[in-house]
Amino acid sequence: MNHKLIQFLSGFVTVERLALFHQILSFRTNYLTVVLEDIYQAQNASAVVRTADCFGVQNIHVIENKNVFHVNPDVVRGASNWITVNRYNDHEMNTQKALKKLRQEGYRIVLASPHEHDISLENFDLEKGKAAIVFGCERPGLSEWANQDADEFMKIPMVGFTESLNVSVAVAVTLHHLTHQLRANPAINWNLTEDEKQNLLLEWLRVSIKRVDLLEKKFYELDK
Repeated sequence: MNHKLIQFLSGFVTVERLALFHQILSFRTNYLTVVLEDIYQAQNASAVVRTADCFGVQNIHVIENKNVFHVNPDVVRGASNWITVNRYNDHEMNTQKALKKLRQEGYRIVLASPHEHDISLENFDLEKGKAAIVFGCERPGLSEWANQDADEFMKIPMVGFTESLNVSVAVAVTLHHLTHQLRANPAINWNLTEDEKQNLLLEWLRVSIKRVDLLEKKFYELDK
């Protein structure tokens, strides 16, 4: 049914826009995902969403323990229309639930941290499998639960006096490096599945078409 609905709705966008959707889908990946734990600054949160879109990482996961996730429209520049934001905010401590779900989906949990003995970003092994990269605020940093539940720790090497980057900058540096390495490695199947592409295409068409609810109603009436 989705395939027929996609064909129907595709007639309400330009040929150029539809071609752009397919081009962008060819670069999208769920092999890597970003996890944000308790990010309280809307500017940083928005910059991460925008960065994920720029580098083709489709899903981000937002853990809200004490701080509510907000986006700043002036910073995000519409990127939240194209990125899937998964939010965890049912309990006082949501980190356990989020990391458990990601592990069930086949991700290894990798904490981004500045610790001395962590794996360097340049040496991170993408071939070991899908990775959920977890970022926290500079202060107070990642929770004790996240530290205890991690499979690996990774750091961005630095040579200055300052030992850590702003979280949005750290995400940008990490995704730039890892997505470049990912797409250059023929041994890794990093592309979305055809079902994932179709589901996303339908979401993007819905975002792009005015009064799409009325068009879908018309489609289901004609398809009876």
